[in-house]
Amino acid sequence: MKHTLKDWFMVTRPWGYALSIMPAVLALAYIFYQNSISPMEINWWYGVLAIIASPILQAGGNMMSDYYDYKNNVDRKETFGSSRMLVNKQFEPKEVYWFSISCMIVGNLVGLFLLYKLQNLHLLWIGVAGMIGSYFYFFMKYRALGDLNIFIIYGLLISLGTYLVMTNKLSWEILMIAAAPGLLIIAVLHANNTRDIKHDSVVNIKTAAMLLGIKGSINYYIILGVGAYLLIVICVIIGIQHWLSLIVFVSFPVLMKNIKQIKLADIDKPELIQKLDENTAQLVMMFMTLLVVANFAAGLI
Repeated sequence: MKHTLKDWFMVTRPWGYALSIMPAVLALAYIFYQNSISPMEINWWYGVLAIIASPILQAGGNMMSDYYDYKNNVDRKETFGSSRMLVNKQFEPKEVYWFSISCMIVGNLVGLFLLYKLQNLHLLWIGVAGMIGSYFYFFMKYRALGDLNIFIIYGLLISLGTYLVMTNKLSWEILMIAAAPGLLIIAVLHANNTRDIKHDSVVNIKTAAMLLGIKGSINYYIILGVGAYLLIVICVIIGIQHWLSLIVFVSFPVLMKNIKQIKLADIDKPELIQKLDENTAQLVMMFMTLLVVANFAAGLI
């Protein structure tokens, strides 16, 4: 079966790239802000490399997850989500698997180059943790650990790794700041899993949404969403973020709209929240864009 370049691109689920690119951009923006207060040695080009490598590694992880979801009958014709290209027989499973491996290799080659240049072993454990988390995400997702996996990779490691390659040092501050949008990224996954409780229950897997049930899942989504905004407030109060970062509250009405939607969740009517994961992903993009702009603006003041 022949595929166009567009087919190969679409099978990677490019609509979700912002979830990996923006944490890296956030680290770059925060360094810009920090540097305006206390100048430090920065390699901006390494930051650009990290931003490029992040979606490549995400693409590998996305396809690996789709491969195992298809092989384990989690993704079927009657289910929502996924790229649908395996379900619709547009790609053979082995094609997606080896394309996934190829993307992971390319992304990790960038990481190895940065490791060679920096000679900092902290980058090694960050890279290994990210690689393991990407490849075995499906394994953790089936055991209700997918949320934790996503938070560690997208909520912590991407920003921390980008900060490290640019400054050659670790920062607890970037972990605090990146954790806020990280909570919203978990909410994207949780919205997807809440919608799919009924379909996932017929296969041998367990997601956090299945364990929590509908009422618990609704409350969990609310906690994740509100928690993201409260964490930014805390960062401002303790002095690691400029007050301009409070501009993220411009997106708060979108969260309230999403909360109103998830309150409609019904195991037997998944279509009621069919688009909630997409809506939450849009909220993540708004939240992170505002936070990035705030850090750049604070660095110019």
